[in-house]
Amino acid sequence: MTIGGSFPNRHPLILLLLPLIFATIVTSVYGTCQLSFEQGNKLYNYSLTNPIRNFPHGILSEDGFYKVAVNGTVLWFQLCDAMIFNHDPPTCVECGDCGGISRCGMGCSALVANIIGGYPVCTTLGYSSSTSFELIDKTDPLKGITAKLSNRGSKSNCSLAVSVVCDTNGVQGPQTLELVGTCDYALVWTATL
Repeated sequence: MTIGGSFPNRHPLILLLLPLIFATIVTSVYGTCQLSFEQGNKLYNYSLTNPIRNFPHGILSEDGFYKVAVNGTVLWFQLCDAMIFNHDPPTCVECGDCGGISRCGMGCSALVANIIGGYPVCTTLGYSSSTSFELIDKTDPLKGITAKLSNRGSKSNCSLAVSVVCDTNGVQGPQTLELVGTCDYALVWTATL
């Protein structure tokens, strides 16, 4: 039994479109982690997925996620991509818009759990598709950039801003988690130039 019509030349068409489809998929994931601009006759290019010293995958975690815990709040995130949990997945209620109960954390790029009534309750902070970038300091473009992930949902508007600070003195992973609004978090990351 054959489903569909007769398309005698479909294989060459598929072969022609395959590189375009693959490039679109790769660009959609990694294209969201770039910022290019011109200032004072200089071109600045930031790419968070390019390898740097001590970070062969750029800012992408080799584990599929980063985890930061401060004062009972636990935050998981992965810039430039969705999170993948091969170990230590989030176990919290209300994870429906970030993968559901069986895949909690794998449907978004930033998730936070707060203890409410004795139970960890998750809130989606953002998705890679909603990431925006801006300079930390417009007068000093080499200082770094801030990546902001957001989730504008029916229950709450939340976000995670990760400031990637360029430094020549060494590499430090995610640091200083702060609650800067009702459901808005900020995190500082230092990377070697």
